Amino acid sequence: MKITEVRVKLVSNKDDRLKAFCSITMDNEFVVRDIKIIEGTNGYFVAMPSRKMSDHCEKCGGKNHLRARYCNNCGGALQDNRAKKDFKGRMKLHADIAHPINAECRKRIQERVTAAFKEEMEKSKEPGYKPVELDEPDDEVPEIVS
Repeated sequence: MKITEVRVKLVSNKDDRLKAFCSITMDNEFVVRDIKIIEGTNGYFVAMPSRKMSDHCEKCGGKNHLRARYCNNCGGALQDNRAKKDFKGRMKLHADIAHPINAECRKRIQERVTAAFKEEMEKSKEPGYKPVELDEPDDEVPEIVS
């Protein structure tokens, strides 16, 4: 698998650890969007796209995020600590949508994305800089008519 394109959209909030969103294209055929570039204590790292995990209210069956205290549907109180714990004992509140299977792939993605991020940071300092659009119309999949 080759990463054939990386698009980086810088985030303007200077106080936040989130520095950019990006999308990567693999083998000119497959795109992963909403990859985050985050500034950590040891430099920049890549966080893969994820979704908030949820469960259902015992009373009405309404869907709620795991940190919710009250049901969005019926308003009933929800139990604390409904989230499962990961191998480090931390509450698991998000689930990856897409992620590398092994360390080599993660390293390849991390290196390519952080390099593209640094290039975009340099470009942003130039006069007339125009930010990258991640959702350009030309990369939409055409509708299949049967």
